[in-house]
Amino acid sequence: VFTALMASAYEATRPKIQASLQEAQMRLIDEVLPPGSYDNALLDDVANLPPTSPLGLDDGGRVWRARRAGAPAALVLEAAATDGYAGRIGIVVAVGTDGTVSGVRVVSHKETPGLGDYIDPTKDRNKASPWISQFAGVSWSQVAAERWTVKKDGGVFDFHTGATISARAVSRIVGRTVAFAMANRDALFSAAAGSTLQGNQP
Repeated sequence: VFTALMASAYEATRPKIQASLQEAQMRLIDEVLPPGSYDNALLDDVANLPPTSPLGLDDGGRVWRARRAGAPAALVLEAAATDGYAGRIGIVVAVGTDGTVSGVRVVSHKETPGLGDYIDPTKDRNKASPWISQFAGVSWSQVAAERWTVKKDGGVFDFHTGATISARAVSRIVGRTVAFAMANRDALFSAAAGSTLQGNQP
């Protein structure tokens, strides 16, 4: 009887839980990709990535495909920096078909509060111009691959003094994600919705 009650409760609440998850996903995507830049149902146009080392995805991830009038417009990819100060830093990156980043957001991290956690705009004290916002508008064609890092290492991105490791990790994984998106753009857009791409990368 208890099992039946639990099963009934799960079935009754599952649609609400699913709707809540989709709302959270859409809010995150809206932060990195302007809603007016595409016209397809983005949450339905998603493919699964297998374990993909260039993106730091040991357990795989997802890529959402934005389209406008049926034509490819942008990719929103999950990725992870594995070299953060306190370990893994999960991010999402939106990349246009021309290689221009429209936004980046950190979705998980364990960086030191008050020091390296400024990579997360909700923790950044600079609300007017959060550190993470500097990636928006940067194009793969304008910045050489080796310069997708902090200025201290010869790159183009700012960092906070005394908290370089977190910024370096995020800057480099953003660069690798954009490189991956450009190298595999056609395969990522052509994969069937809901399918899992094969191999370590498409």
